[in-house]
Parts: sequence; C-alpha cells; structure tokens
Amino acid sequence: MADIFDKIKSFTIAKEAMEMGIYPYFRALSNSEGVTAIFEGREVVMLGSNNYLGLTTDARVRQAAADALQQYGTSVTGSRFLNGTLELHLELERRLAKYVGQEAVLVFSTGYQTNLGTISALVDKGDYAILDKDAHASLVDGVLMSRGELKRFKHNDINDLERVLSKLPDNASKLVIVDGVYSMMGDIALLPEIVTVCKQYNARVFVDDAHGIGVMGNGHGTSAHFGLADDVDLIMGTFSKSFASIGGFIAGSADVIHYIQHHARSVIFSAALPAHNTTTVLAALDIIETEPEHVEKLWHNAEYMRTQFKALGFNTGNSQTPIIPIIIGEKYQTVFTWHALIEQGVYTNPVIPPAAPPNRSLLRTSYTATHTRQHLDRAIEGFKVIAEQLIDSRLKVTTENHIPLR
Repeated sequence: MADIFDKIKSFTIAKEAMEMGIYPYFRALSNSEGVTAIFEGREVVMLGSNNYLGLTTDARVRQAAADALQQYGTSVTGSRFLNGTLELHLELERRLAKYVGQEAVLVFSTGYQTNLGTISALVDKGDYAILDKDAHASLVDGVLMSRGELKRFKHNDINDLERVLSKLPDNASKLVIVDGVYSMMGDIALLPEIVTVCKQYNARVFVDDAHGIGVMGNGHGTSAHFGLADDVDLIMGTFSKSFASIGGFIAGSADVIHYIQHHARSVIFSAALPAHNTTTVLAALDIIETEPEHVEKLWHNAEYMRTQFKALGFNTGNSQTPIIPIIIGEKYQTVFTWHALIEQGVYTNPVIPPAAPPNRSLLRTSYTATHTRQHLDRAIEGFKVIAEQLIDSRLKVTTENHIPLR
C-alpha cells in the first residue's frame, strides 16, 4: 500500500546541494542591522531585504515597540473576532484607510493571511478570479481555498486579460487580481489599462501592493502613483516591508470590508496582531507621512544601482522599482553566482524554478533608504568581480558540479 511519506525518499536535490556547500536557503544570519549582516562569520552588504525605508532600525520605531511591549505584554491571546481587538488596531485601520485613499481597512496578522482571507471570503462558487500569471503565491492560494474558478492571463498583457474576460459569462462575478509591484522582477502593473478593461467587463480590481506601499506614489502605493485610488476596489498591503513589522491589511469600501471582517476565516480563527507590532506600524506611518526624504533616498539608491548594473552589462529585465533582478538564466549557474557573491561580501536572494520561469533564474536584489553610497559601491565592486568571472566562464556549470534535478 502507498505511504504518504514515499515522496520524501525521492526528494534529494536539497541534500545534494547541502553536501556541496552551495545550498542557499534557510541559512541563518547571526546579526543583521539592516544594510549589512553577519553571514556565517562574514560581514556582507545586505541586498536581500524588503526593508525599503530602513525603519526596522529607526530608534523611534524601536522605542514605540518597546513601550507597547511593556504596556500590553507579548500577545493579545485571542482573535480579532473575540477578545483580540485593541483600540490600537482600530486606530491603525483608520489611519491606513486615509493613507491609501479608501473608506475602511481590516488588519490581519500576516500578509499571507490577508490574501487568503480576503479572496476566499469574496470569491464563491460560480465566481471567477482572474490572476496575472506572475501574481504572488498567496493570491493563488487564496483562490484555491475559495470555491471559485481560477483563470490566468499573461503577465501585464492587457490584450490577454481582455481575451480571458471576454470568454467568461456576462452574468458571472469577476475579480481581477494583480500585484502593484511584482516582487521578483520589480516591474509595475499596468493599472490604467487594467482598470479600463475591467470596467468594460464589469470586473472588480484587487491590487496586492505589498511591495508598493511605502515605495510607489510617494509612499501611498501603486494606485496613488497612477491616480487611481478611486478606481481600484481593493488594496492589499503588508507591514513586513516598509512598515518594519509583520502583518497585513486590506482596504476598500466600508461595506466590503465589513463583509470580509465577518467571513475571512484567517482573521476569525487566528490570534490578532500583537500590540508591539501594531505600534511599530503606527510609528513607521508617522515617519513616512512626515519625512518624505526616506522615500526619496530609496529611489535615489535604486536608480544609482540600476545604472551601475547596466554599465556592467547585467540583464535587469523590466525593473522600474527598488527591486532589481540580475537575470542569470540557468538555475545552477544562478546558485553558483550567489555563492561567489557571498565570497565577495554581497548578499542577494537566488530565485530558481518554480519561483522563476525555466531558464530565467535570477538573483533578486533590493535596496533601502539607509544604504549609503559606500555600501552600494562596495556591492558594485563585488558584482564587477562576478561579471569578469562570468565572462571568463569560470562559474560555468560543469558535469562535475551539476546537480541532477529529481
């Protein structure tokens, strides 16, 4: 008889990479202060973080968290639905709604739970969720947890979106779901065109702006960047990037948020966001609203690095944001390049299939407002060495170091 653990025996690729010393995942940092980190005894420039505004180390944000910890303790020990709602949660929801230009907000304990809870609450049997093919995994999982039908369209391809919508029943409910900023390639959703097509086919628009809030539109997000806050039906954001904490939120009309609040299983059956995490977000929001120079510095750093990478001949795809991919192509070549950069004191994130398309493996780099020019130039020096090695084929995958895919 079949054993559910049989599949485990054939999963060997990760262990083989570990034995070779090139396994890039679940490897611990012993210290990280934001722009640099200690990785296995070596100081590295951190180009793998989503700490876009550098607020995780801001003294005011840290103090706000410490004060809340003393006042409220470590946990609310209950869900928002019952005993877990604090006045802090309500204050944060009011302020975030105003910040992103929507009527109401509901805060969740994680960004992943936000997408799962929102989509599974709204999309029902007979409904359609239409996702960009590069949409985040949590969005796909939210649809799979719902009773609706999943449809996909080619990434940022408006003609293909219209093709998919045109084939759906006129009387069916439709929710088009896109990322505002795509987390791997750093490109931006074509929101003006998407909104126009969705209005034509009576489809609602959901924007996952996890990587856009705090970055785009002077920090207000991708919808604000395009002046479309009134035309987008739902805006999702996270606290684990620009807001220096953990958690997430969904913003929309008051009636829609009220409905999600009473139907999203991931908010009803999960403990609420602790007070110190909530206060962290409030403190970060204070800084973002009153000190625009953080967003400005972030973009200055990103444009500097984009220019440097192009001068070195690296393929950065269609990146338009502080997420800048270095597209290597072959998956093993990508891992070896990641390892070589570590030796040069530069930390990046290797992205290989299934997180990247076949032959489009990449090193994901991202930048913060607190990177200094010295940090960035140090990283560029490391990339210069790697560029020379790649040209000289010293990092080419050989039959001796090839890891068989199983």
